[in-house]
Amino acid sequence: MKTFISAVLLAAGVFALQAGHATEWQALPEVAPAPADNPTTPEKVELGRMLYMDPRFSSTGTVSCNSCHNVMLGGEDNRSVSLGVHGQTGGRSAPTVWNSAFSSVQFWDGRAATLEDQAKGPVTNPIEMGMSELEEAMNRVRDIPGYRPYFEKAFGGNDPMNVDTAAKAVAAFERSLITPNSPNDRYVKGDDGAMSKQQVRGMATFAELGCTGCHSGPAFNGPALDAGTGFYMKFPTFSDNDYARNYKFTDDGGRSEVTGKEADRLFWKVPTLRNIEATAPYFHNGSVKTLPEAVKVMAKTQLNLDLTAQQTADITAFLSALTGVFPEQPMPRLPLTSGRTIVQ
Repeated sequence: MKTFISAVLLAAGVFALQAGHATEWQALPEVAPAPADNPTTPEKVELGRMLYMDPRFSSTGTVSCNSCHNVMLGGEDNRSVSLGVHGQTGGRSAPTVWNSAFSSVQFWDGRAATLEDQAKGPVTNPIEMGMSELEEAMNRVRDIPGYRPYFEKAFGGNDPMNVDTAAKAVAAFERSLITPNSPNDRYVKGDDGAMSKQQVRGMATFAELGCTGCHSGPAFNGPALDAGTGFYMKFPTFSDNDYARNYKFTDDGGRSEVTGKEADRLFWKVPTLRNIEATAPYFHNGSVKTLPEAVKVMAKTQLNLDLTAQQTADITAFLSALTGVFPEQPMPRLPLTSGRTIVQ
């Protein structure tokens, strides 16, 4: 499978290199695909937004999905590693939730096949939200009477309030988090004035150097694949350099920590580059604080290239053209608990 995926990557890189014109690149779709068993509806999105923002489903009542994946920002928290319950921190940087619907797997190591699966993971992670089991968290939802009408509108049926429907609602909300109409989107649709001359020059450099070998497709995270397939690349590919050593990129095994296979060591899901100027710090461990530094790191660790100052500036400028329009995210009024608390 890795050989096949690598071949696809190389082909994508050659295509982008040979194309040389904006129309060969892909704009971000304005609507995300949804699975057959969870079509997106306004009712699910409304409920999902509430659950996403509600910290009462963490053990301490202090951590919500939005705590680490802040939709008022770039979809993460601008920290190297996020703060969970009791001030604990993990070892990986929070990936952005914006445009996550265009990834065929979730988490840095791809351990969740769908957004529905991903929504369940942090709840019982002892560092993140700290609940002992999913049903314990769901019981808290059930203890808030005001949530029931929202579940009934979103899902109907005799028992609409359960772990799976809650996860489906959160996933539906996350599929609404799309940032289209970036300067790059407008440019590839034919608006030649949407990007500056430096951004266009950086776009060409990005392709010529081979960056599109990994960062292709409308989300700049590789080709569109079926849910659960995963698009992984080794990082760092070239580790005998100061960047890899100083930023400790090889301390975390990546995908191998999920599969238990040595062959998967240092393989990671290829992340989106959409809105990347808004999601510092960078890489799986959040070790690189600035975008120009991240550009130089990638060139050296993935392509074994030392960029000139001009190349670095041009690619950085191009990446800034991937910042789209963030839809307004109104804070929901959460259902109340009358005269009591559900947080222990």
